[in-house]
Amino acid sequence: VAPYERPALSKAYLFPEGAARLPGFHVCVGSGGERLLPEWYKEKGIELILSTEIVKADLPANTLVSAAGETFKYQILIIATGSTVIKLTDFGVQGADAKNIFYLREIDDADKLVEAIKAKKNGKAVIVGGGYIGLELGAALKINNLDVSMVYPEPWCMPRLFTSGIAAFYEGYYANKGIKIIKGTVAVGFTSDSNGEVKEVQLKDGRVLEADIVVVGVGGRPLTALFKGQVEVEMGGIKTDAFFKTSVPTVYAVGDVATFPLKLYNELRRVEHVDHARKSAEQAVKAIKGLEKGQSVDEYDYLPYFYSRSFDLAWQFYGDNVGDTVLFGDNNPQSPKPKFGSYWIKDGKVVGAFLEGGSAEENQAIAKVAKLQPKAENL
Repeated sequence: VAPYERPALSKAYLFPEGAARLPGFHVCVGSGGERLLPEWYKEKGIELILSTEIVKADLPANTLVSAAGETFKYQILIIATGSTVIKLTDFGVQGADAKNIFYLREIDDADKLVEAIKAKKNGKAVIVGGGYIGLELGAALKINNLDVSMVYPEPWCMPRLFTSGIAAFYEGYYANKGIKIIKGTVAVGFTSDSNGEVKEVQLKDGRVLEADIVVVGVGGRPLTALFKGQVEVEMGGIKTDAFFKTSVPTVYAVGDVATFPLKLYNELRRVEHVDHARKSAEQAVKAIKGLEKGQSVDEYDYLPYFYSRSFDLAWQFYGDNVGDTVLFGDNNPQSPKPKFGSYWIKDGKVVGAFLEGGSAEENQAIAKVAKLQPKAENL
């Protein structure tokens, strides 16, 4: 299918009613942009080649080769391969190849999950992982009336971003919705029935959970193998400049795979998020066009941004989650309209801001704070 907005797959695509379906979420409708249907590419003179996998890239020869043996020559290449999911089978987890163990990355994965939700009405679901996918899928499966358990090894959910104070709210909220949360252990094996469908999840702490559906969300890794040894890499990604040009002048890299200079913090970063995927692509195209016309383009000046929606909740985060934290507002999971946030303070400045339940204006305000980094002398 033509490019689409992946975030829909873990949210509205799985709703029991009023579910999102293509062509509703082709790019870049999620950020208020134009919806690019397949016809749009034709109108703009862009050749959209689907169902074609590139299996070899020869950067010195400006050549790509597809699985079918076709050769593509280019003058400029933009690498936008994104990430792939980490699978439990990669670690040789026993029984991890059973049926009804799902990962969510592509629309095909989401379609299979939707079918399983219909087939296993009121069944038991186990979510392995407590990050983005874990939290969003836990909510989606609960809305579909499944009996949901979440399992993750960390002391609280979404540890890469959440503080214990933020996480306590979401864990409490999910528990109130009837979701069982099991922390500090991992799935070490799966048993299946005579049809090869998953039946039980074995945990490291010895517990066994019944399961009709398992969804695994334990992270992703950038897809860079095609270009191994041909471009400079750093922090697991392809190293670029502030215009997303790689160490090979005719090659650019954008989105999850790019390790780029983050101007605001004066350091190299790799960011896995749809917002940066869109904005880095825009920057690369501006830079390519600018070079053609001999015009200068401003360096990429990105403010890190993450968000999530689940149940009636919606949070946004801007900036950097380093230093000391200050929690504010009402983070009682029992509250009818909870609204709370956190600031991160480093070297006497506010460097990051998080808000649950904010209005559009309030979310813009925390973004401004994270960008301007006002002084905060005292916690």
